[in-house]
Amino acid sequence: MTSEASSGAVPVAIERLSKHYGPVRALDEVSLTVEPGEFVTLLGPSGSGKTTLLMTIAGFTRPTAGSIRISGQEVVRLPPHKRDVGMVFQNYALFPHMSVGDNIAYPLKLRGLPKAQRQAEVERVLDLVQLGGYGGRRVDQLSGGQRQRIALARAIVFAPRILLMDEPLSALDKQLRERMQIEIRRLHDRLDTTTVAVTHDQREALTMSDRVAVLHQGRLMQFDTPRALYERPASRFVAEFIGESDFLPVEVDGGVARFAGQGLQLAEAPAAGEWELLLRPEKLVLANGTAPAAGINRFVGTLRDAVFQGESVLLTLQVGGHEIHARLPNRHLAGHDAFEPGATLGLDLHAADSRLVARA
Repeated sequence: MTSEASSGAVPVAIERLSKHYGPVRALDEVSLTVEPGEFVTLLGPSGSGKTTLLMTIAGFTRPTAGSIRISGQEVVRLPPHKRDVGMVFQNYALFPHMSVGDNIAYPLKLRGLPKAQRQAEVERVLDLVQLGGYGGRRVDQLSGGQRQRIALARAIVFAPRILLMDEPLSALDKQLRERMQIEIRRLHDRLDTTTVAVTHDQREALTMSDRVAVLHQGRLMQFDTPRALYERPASRFVAEFIGESDFLPVEVDGGVARFAGQGLQLAEAPAAGEWELLLRPEKLVLANGTAPAAGINRFVGTLRDAVFQGESVLLTLQVGGHEIHARLPNRHLAGHDAFEPGATLGLDLHAADSRLVARA
């Protein structure tokens, strides 16, 4: 067993991995590399292939074609117990007839460790997940958050080369889930274990990950850092799936981009053709009464509604036959008569935030 930090973090290389169920391609030639000690999340809607990909890494699903190498070793034909992988399942899969301590010690028992050593390791990881002294409790005496931590402790107690997690926080309420996202990330940083997780929750993926692999219909759409995915999505699908977004049709000709005849200033010069301008609601600001400054794109439209949402107000505008949204701090509501349906409003978008994606 290792001490708190692991020096055995390993890379995972996946090349042209496919899994077919008859005519259905659950995975379609997916290739990506997880670096040693990296936290990667597989993100996508239901049926995107993210869980199938995780299960092929774990060894519970045999791919139709392709390669999986862990620290340079081909493991496609290795059974799960020979891959040295720790697994946290969506429903935690704790044994109800065993105590907390026995649940955690189970992987060590399978590996033939003496009882005294098992006990020492159990106590170590219980302290690590901030549940010291819980070893004698029954599983049914634990809260959802505590069960999640015990499942995590069982997955890391034998110092696996890779930690895999399948929707580990899906059973928790919103407040606890957000707290556990931070705790899991902190634990990962302390252990320095190569980690691959699955989620359909975009905020969870952005919070915990070094990089995020976005999957759709079995294909890898983009694999990048959270900030790059949000700021520079490679496609409309990624832009829609990561954060709130609206789109305006843009024509590019002769190096000039136009929406409804209005010239636009952009972060990057695109090729000629048909594109869509990505609008993030929080990047739009209320225009003042003066002409737009250099580097600002202004969109003028008719206000349909203004919805108070606590810390912010969500505006819906009709602009050139298209509906767009802006999220403003709620202080803008105070004494502002312009927020009446039918009012004419301008919204400004900085050129640095004006990015095009390929038209769907």
